Amino acid sequence: MQTVRLFLTTLFILAGLSTTLQTPAMAYDFTPLETAMNKAVSDSVFPGASLAILYKGRVVFHKAFGRLTYEPHSTPADTTTIYDLASLTKAVATTSIAMQLVERDSLNLQTPVSHYLPAFSGKGKDKITIEHLLRHTSGLRAHAFYSKTCTTPEQLFSTIAADTLLSKPGSKTLYSDLGFMLLGRIIETITGSTLDANFHNRFAEPLGMRSTMFTPPQSLVSRLAPVEKESLWPFTFQRPLVHDQNAALLGGVAGHAGLYSTTGDLIRMVTMLMHGGSINNHTSIHAATLNTFLARKESERASGWDLRSLDGHSSAGDYFSNRSYGHLGYTGTSIWIDPEKELAVILLSNRVYPSSANIKIRTFRPLLHNTIGSCLRLKKTSDNIE
Repeated sequence: MQTVRLFLTTLFILAGLSTTLQTPAMAYDFTPLETAMNKAVSDSVFPGASLAILYKGRVVFHKAFGRLTYEPHSTPADTTTIYDLASLTKAVATTSIAMQLVERDSLNLQTPVSHYLPAFSGKGKDKITIEHLLRHTSGLRAHAFYSKTCTTPEQLFSTIAADTLLSKPGSKTLYSDLGFMLLGRIIETITGSTLDANFHNRFAEPLGMRSTMFTPPQSLVSRLAPVEKESLWPFTFQRPLVHDQNAALLGGVAGHAGLYSTTGDLIRMVTMLMHGGSINNHTSIHAATLNTFLARKESERASGWDLRSLDGHSSAGDYFSNRSYGHLGYTGTSIWIDPEKELAVILLSNRVYPSSANIKIRTFRPLLHNTIGSCLRLKKTSDNIE
């Protein structure tokens, strides 16, 4: 029965169906969840959002709420609305490509970054490894507005290479965009192909993720959820379509941000991850590689993914187990996957429209995941994990 259920789920996913799939024997009352999502729209947590829930091998909920903007006649959001994923790019694209390169012996986690990027070697940076970048333990600063001093991608990477470390590599965890900018460049150096081409050929095309891409074309603009307008772009050339300014400076294609997608497409990616790296007889990543990257070490970050905090304070709320992994995106996006409870939640929104000063999503995220856990009648992690 389980095999049949997984087979049917895969068929629905590959067919691109975006709906709530339930059977009478396993029906859930998602009324509190729909109430919470509609309230989030009315409370201006975001203009609109698309939400998908995978549980026990099935898509049990997939629905959109609100509109693309707060204007009353704005286009309603739906499950095919394309969102700027922001830092979900790190996990979905850059880390996934790194996994393939590692298992194909093109990339070694313990090799110094300077082996791939020789200019990145001064001021103690010769000790930084690929794993340090993935786990955010490199000692690099978290962020910088490179458009203030740089006008080209080459200048941006030269500035990173010349920067001083904030801590000794491996000694502290500091979430860093810079590390994933470097990872994107390393992937391009190793493969001789652009980051977007790598992701398309390795994941988007094989998984049928037809609405997932960097730098969406003009023909898709009507499906894109808008973000805040750029008022500080200092260059005369046209700004690439991406919320993150450093990603724009890099042409819209970067290791830390720039990917766009839909919940329907991400269901395919998440299903593959939940099935140990394989779906529909196609293996994207070997299970052993996933286990290596997702292993918890000293910090609460895996390689490329975040892990649920052991102190219980997490955007994943109180129901996800301590084996859970996920990631957040600045624009209002998130993915949380719990292999123990066979649960995954994908939330895409444009909370940065019309301004990123709106941070209501910080309190909404744990509320959302707790509401889902309650609707699924799960036990809280602190109460004798299932």
